[in-house]
Amino acid sequence: MRAISWFGEAFIPERSTYLGRTVRQEPVRNINVLSPTETPVTKSASAAAAFAPPHPSLFSDSGTLAQNLVEAYLAVRNETERRTAPLTPEDQLIQSMPDASPAKWHRAHTTWFFEQFLLGEHCRGYQPFHPDYAYLFNSYYVSAGPRHARHQRGHLTRPSAEEVTAYRRHVDAAVVKFFQTSDADALAKLAPLVEVGLNHEQQHQELILTDILHAFAQNPIPPAYDPAWRFPASTRGGDQWVSLNEGIHTVGHTDDSFHFDNEKPAHRALVGPVRLGRDLVTNAEWLGFMADGGYRTATLWLMDGFATVTNEEWQAPGHWRQIDSEWKVMTLGGLQPVDPNAPVSHVSYYEADAFARWSGKHLPTEMEWEVAARAGQLNDAFGIVWQWTRSAYAPYPGYRAIEGALGEYNGKFMVNQLVLRGSSLATPQGHSRITYRNFFYPHHRWQFTGLRLADYA
Repeated sequence: MRAISWFGEAFIPERSTYLGRTVRQEPVRNINVLSPTETPVTKSASAAAAFAPPHPSLFSDSGTLAQNLVEAYLAVRNETERRTAPLTPEDQLIQSMPDASPAKWHRAHTTWFFEQFLLGEHCRGYQPFHPDYAYLFNSYYVSAGPRHARHQRGHLTRPSAEEVTAYRRHVDAAVVKFFQTSDADALAKLAPLVEVGLNHEQQHQELILTDILHAFAQNPIPPAYDPAWRFPASTRGGDQWVSLNEGIHTVGHTDDSFHFDNEKPAHRALVGPVRLGRDLVTNAEWLGFMADGGYRTATLWLMDGFATVTNEEWQAPGHWRQIDSEWKVMTLGGLQPVDPNAPVSHVSYYEADAFARWSGKHLPTEMEWEVAARAGQLNDAFGIVWQWTRSAYAPYPGYRAIEGALGEYNGKFMVNQLVLRGSSLATPQGHSRITYRNFFYPHHRWQFTGLRLADYA
């Protein structure tokens, strides 16, 4: 593979959304990458919620491999900037809890990923933009070196949001130049690494929205990320339950299209008999659980769950507030009345499990969810809320993490967490697929997380 020399000056491709010429030491003004007609909101759920196979790759086949890489790379990188465009520098600094990260950190970390694993290892002569950024913006890659403590990311007033913008432009220019000057064989070998990096950034695009929403929810004068934002409409219709007869099914990713390593190996699993709820659980149903004392009834809860409810004084889903006897919820559009017909969101696994027990039902396993989703039988499987399953996040039979630092991406987290399936309203377009395995700890509820029920009667 031919390594590409780096000459120090940032290269801005023609027709790039990055306006003007950028070099390392030049101050860069903050540029909104939105066109005047664009609105900084998440994608509508209508397309994502409909059952359809997701795109197998972020790369098109409309041009040369170099052109396709540049196109895919800039599309994803610009989406990150689009999502952070409504945020002030102060918004980009806040870290409202240890599990969340500042928007500025997300922007820098995803940039460090490409600088560390693509440019640093494959672009001859490339010099890091700043010698301290690897320490500040490495997340959990122990193999890549020491890191700043996660819970202290909100302490980083420097570098500023403007300096992070300069960092992103510098790395983007270097990556684009690298693509444009590398030979096709070299790019073919590196394309899988690039695709991991782009999907990694898409994950952080979702976190940018959920993390800033959590921060805004702590504000007694509730700000709006986008005042025009509304919760996406859900789909209801068909029989209440989807029946799965007993059978052996293939579960997991079966081909060579993009997937994370935790989606393989594909394997055979016994599924059913079981019935899965066709629809997501709604706020109206959740209000019934609350009115019946669901949060106060210890027998509905796992022991750790009820301890969490007691210690955290939970009385409702995350981001809900009761004002003058009316329940409201903090959304990306600000504080809004709870819509009884909308799917419930911001509930933890503990809450989902307690609700299922109160309903006389269960949560489905991830295998049951995948089989039903593959058959196209679930309303709103994608694009509204991630759905808790009762499956522990564990390796599939025969799983081995890949070698090197990227082997830390998924494998080392396979304990003490639960699997969620589907995608949410904050998930970027093209990032969803049936075999995708999201995972969080059972007390987490700042993501757009909801549930559907399972019945084994």
